[in-house]
Amino acid sequence: MGRTKVSTHHICVNCGRQFIDHYNPPKGYSQEVKRECLRMYVNGSGFRAIERVKSVHHTTVIYWVKQVGHLLPDAYAPETQPQVGELDELETFVGSKKTKIWLWTAVDHFRAGILVWVIGDHSAETFTPLWNLVTLWNCYFYVSDGNRVYPLFIPDEDHIVSKTYMTRVEGENTRLRHYLARLHRQTLCYSKSVEMLEHSVRLLLHYLKFWEVPVPA
Repeated sequence: MGRTKVSTHHICVNCGRQFIDHYNPPKGYSQEVKRECLRMYVNGSGFRAIERVKSVHHTTVIYWVKQVGHLLPDAYAPETQPQVGELDELETFVGSKKTKIWLWTAVDHFRAGILVWVIGDHSAETFTPLWNLVTLWNCYFYVSDGNRVYPLFIPDEDHIVSKTYMTRVEGENTRLRHYLARLHRQTLCYSKSVEMLEHSVRLLLHYLKFWEVPVPA
């Protein structure tokens, strides 16, 4: 048995495991602190920057993002049936700046907000689950930038290839880059995993839709 400044340590004679008489519960943070940290995150601050300002360890903030990310949806039902759909891809990276990945997004040409998104490579396999939701809109036509994947799904008569008519989706993607540090074009912040990028996108889209962040318990 030994003593430290705060507690008495014991060692099991059978297994050698160390333990103490009493474990202090981990420090808790108020709902307001959690809310402030998450609001900073969806307004362009990286985890380390939040740690420096709020004195909350960056891994704790990451845990909060994961907590709320698990609870948020990947898509939002359109408030009205879209007549024109816009499709685009936003390039970013995961793990290192050598590993590219794409965030595919779909919007209603006449209303603000990203309705459907998916993350993956530049293949038809990645695009398929997004298209399965978009096709339910039954739009009169769809606008894209001419990516080789789109013609595999969109009939020629329903497909307009034109950057000129993609102002809505390109504006929404620019807004994602503006708000989320890990999507900035020139940044030291980047996602270490696809899962973390997905949680971050869910949280940001929720914030941009409701202008508030969910607070983990």
